[in-house]
Amino acid sequence: MPTNQAAWFHSNGGPFTVGEAPMPQLARDEVLIRSHAIAFNPADVAVWKSGLFTTSLPATVGCDVAGIIAAVGQSALKFKVGDRVLGVPNWSAEDRINKGSGQLYCAAFEGLTAKLPENVEFTDGCVLPLALCTAASSLFQKDNLGLPLPGLYLNSSKTETKVLLVWGGSSSVGSCAIQMARASGLTVATTCSARNFEYCRDLGAAYVFDYTSSTVVEDIVKHLEGQESAGVFTAIISAESITKSAEIAHRLHGNKHVATVIPPMGSSQVPSRLPEDVQISFFCHIHETRLLIILRLAGWSTHIKDDEVGPPLFGWIPEALTKGVLRCKPNPEVVGQGLEAVQQAVERMEKGVSATKLIVEIP
Repeated sequence: MPTNQAAWFHSNGGPFTVGEAPMPQLARDEVLIRSHAIAFNPADVAVWKSGLFTTSLPATVGCDVAGIIAAVGQSALKFKVGDRVLGVPNWSAEDRINKGSGQLYCAAFEGLTAKLPENVEFTDGCVLPLALCTAASSLFQKDNLGLPLPGLYLNSSKTETKVLLVWGGSSSVGSCAIQMARASGLTVATTCSARNFEYCRDLGAAYVFDYTSSTVVEDIVKHLEGQESAGVFTAIISAESITKSAEIAHRLHGNKHVATVIPPMGSSQVPSRLPEDVQISFFCHIHETRLLIILRLAGWSTHIKDDEVGPPLFGWIPEALTKGVLRCKPNPEVVGQGLEAVQQAVERMEKGVSATKLIVEIP
């Protein structure tokens, strides 16, 4: 029987130490993944700094993993031991102290796990899971933008009648949103910094705008005038991004809906005055208690895996990767090898990255 180890932090913002960890006991619908690469997100910094998701210390971090199936739960019938996969660890399991992927073995819901094609490296595949879930929730859920689910072909000659604006296209979530929207048959416009214009165009964005420009709202409205809007997805949460996205949605013809990611605790990043004809929806409601917000944040593992989006999305991933419809973006940057490198990865993540995903490889 293998033994487990994890990168533990013993106080909020404190140093990580690598030590023994309990082996996750699988629920019926879970799989056990032997981690070979883990990717880091802003959520990991929040877990480390503020204890988000955690109910006791020491605790672990990590929301993305790629590795090999080591065991399957009784009702997890889609995978077998030895399968190469990517997935999102189950953060909603209240009885586990080691919930994240920052360990040798982690538990993930079968519904948020997908087979990784043989030609895709673990260090590439692990950049996708959480960002795909987050973007897909806003793009495809019926209570959000309700767009068509992505397909497996990109037909550049198709006459596309709707355009989706993705605010923050060079972010991890924005990168996935651009690709999935293109695979849904939409024309994509996006914002990013000038240095990432070509990166976003390479992902499939037809229009790219500099979000730092004082005329960005006017520029977008002018260039998209006459096209039908499918709505706006804001992958970057800030009062400014929501305000500008809402103004654009208000002025364009079509779906006057802005979907965005989880706001910080409290509503300080949510503007109080927005156009009355524009609907705003969040990945999580903002007027809930802290405990409920934590549980909804863990909705990466609960509200997507069984709804109208999760099963088809994770069924789509393997063939989409094989056909090149989906690529592992942003590009991975391997920070180090072994769980000891988790410290360096979260410290780098705290400083911020652009068009890059920080990775720790676990031999």
